[in-house]
Amino acid sequence: MLRPACFVFVLLFAGAAFPHDEARLPGDAAAVVAAAADKPFKLTFGEYRYGGNFGGQDINLRYRRGDSSAWVGAYRDRDFGNEARAGVDTSWQPFADSTLALQPSLQWASGGFWGGSFSVELGEPWFVQVGIGRTNTRPYFNLNFDPNDALSLAAGYRDDSGRTFYLMTIRDDRLGTHQQHTHAVARWPVGDGERAMIDVLRKTGIGDTGPVEGWGVTLDYDWPTWFARLVREPYQNFSAVTATRLSLGLRF
Repeated sequence: MLRPACFVFVLLFAGAAFPHDEARLPGDAAAVVAAAADKPFKLTFGEYRYGGNFGGQDINLRYRRGDSSAWVGAYRDRDFGNEARAGVDTSWQPFADSTLALQPSLQWASGGFWGGSFSVELGEPWFVQVGIGRTNTRPYFNLNFDPNDALSLAAGYRDDSGRTFYLMTIRDDRLGTHQQHTHAVARWPVGDGERAMIDVLRKTGIGDTGPVEGWGVTLDYDWPTWFARLVREPYQNFSAVTATRLSLGLRF
């Protein structure tokens, strides 16, 4: 579905964040910073199948230094055509003795699209996060897969071992669609620098063909250098299409 999209203030998701922006997953920034110190580049290749009818391809290269990152990417499919994208994001802790983190981001895409987001996270080991995203509503193929121009709220727990558990709701507050994604996410270390993640998604709202209700799931496994992600999502971008997405990548 072709629709305007925000650079989701999950500061995300996805993968989330999902999916392309793992640094912005709630409670996960410290693990991402540690991994990037050794391998600052992350290259991701994505293959998307849409209801068995046609497919799309995505490539994304991200560079991270400390709490900030910049990325470029490209997407194509036979119906939409080609799209180039770029973005920057950061996380800033203004008070040395506080867990308060401010997380702005900015995204551009060919065709005149601009989007931005801002979120605030507080707490340790229990944390909360609130955010907002806005765009100029220019046409854009949404690779974030969460509602556009929305508010978000998350709450969860993380510990020193790297385990993170949280619930997050992302809801459209601008276009009157009542579109909402609710995520239940668990991420935990497996050993030897490996991590696993599962994200169960519940989506509701008004889609292209009327009311939408559905469930989706993301499975993610992360080795020290390689990573893989498999996503099954009904009503992608609230269209009538069921999407299966496989992403593979490496850090260097």
